Amino acid sequence: MKRFFAVFVIAALLVGGTVGICAADEPHMRAALEHLREAREQLEKAVPNKEGHREKAIELIDRAMGQVKEGIEFSEHHHESY
Repeated sequence: MKRFFAVFVIAALLVGGTVGICAADEPHMRAALEHLREAREQLEKAVPNKEGHREKAIELIDRAMGQVKEGIEFSEHHHESY
């Protein structure tokens, strides 16, 4: 389970980092953001008996969500397609 969250968060961060090559309409970025929100909700519902790993996963998801939001915002202001 711990490995799943690590892979999920890393993938989300990579999606956020590659936003510069996306067009203005961002359906995949918006879908990724929704999946991150859902993952965060599930973590919030989980029992906090994971020696801090649950909290760390929530923190990493929050950071990934921030990156995805910034990527979407960037794309909306830079309608260039690469």
